[in-house]
Amino acid sequence: MLDYAALAALAEIIRRGSFEAAAAALGVTPSAISQRIKGLEERMGEVLIHRGPPARGTAMGLRLMQHLDQVRVLEQALGTDPGAAPATLRLAVNADSLATWFPRVMTALDVIYDLVVDDQDHARDWLRKGEVSAAISSDPEPVPGCDAYALGHMRYHALATPAFIARHFPDGVTEAALRRAPSVIFNMKDAAQSRWAESLTGTKLHLSGHQVPASEAFARVVELGLGWGMIPDSMAAPALAANRLAHLAPDLPLDIALYWHVQRAIRPALASLTGAIRKRAAEDLRP
Repeated sequence: MLDYAALAALAEIIRRGSFEAAAAALGVTPSAISQRIKGLEERMGEVLIHRGPPARGTAMGLRLMQHLDQVRVLEQALGTDPGAAPATLRLAVNADSLATWFPRVMTALDVIYDLVVDDQDHARDWLRKGEVSAAISSDPEPVPGCDAYALGHMRYHALATPAFIARHFPDGVTEAALRRAPSVIFNMKDAAQSRWAESLTGTKLHLSGHQVPASEAFARVVELGLGWGMIPDSMAAPALAANRLAHLAPDLPLDIALYWHVQRAIRPALASLTGAIRKRAAEDLRP
């Protein structure tokens, strides 16, 4: 039987970044927090916290924090302690979903959300490592012990300002021009621009670009004419209507399929959230 007081200390340290902050949150002394973690590490036979600063969880520490979160979510769903504080639910969500349709579904559960933002091609890895309860991913293959639900496709368009297009693509969007023109990418995991360029040219290109790891700022950087980038339908519509942005190739959108992956053990407790996600996705995404 795990020591849940020690797990609570572990979770607070990881989320707050220090033993002192965890002690304040739990209303105990830093010495008590240290003793709980020492006992838990001795029992598990491995280090659970990188002391920092800031303090960070090891792979096993993060898995144990996730275990505690899931137990609390399940207990909350059973109504065993009506006076308890809302449980924490850790999910992996891609940035563009979070910037567009996903926040509307978060009211489906009375929980505290701990969202890990990652590229949709990699969000599934957080589930595989046991560090989240569910994830939105572009990979249709479920992780063992999980179920996956198809949500639909998020449509992206290759866009830039009219001035940028005139400057960098005077003879059209050619392979040579794409190699020279700066793009905007979310981070080094973001393959959307390269995937679109390959679909246009038939050649795998190594693009240069600005790294902007936030969806709204990403779109803003494109609007400022610093580069071209792939922007979702709903985010692009106002700028296209106002002629602040234009298509590089209007007949060549990029559709990325999204799937909701959820751990089977916690699936019943997340049923209302899963239902809300599937309903909203049916309204906002393409089939």
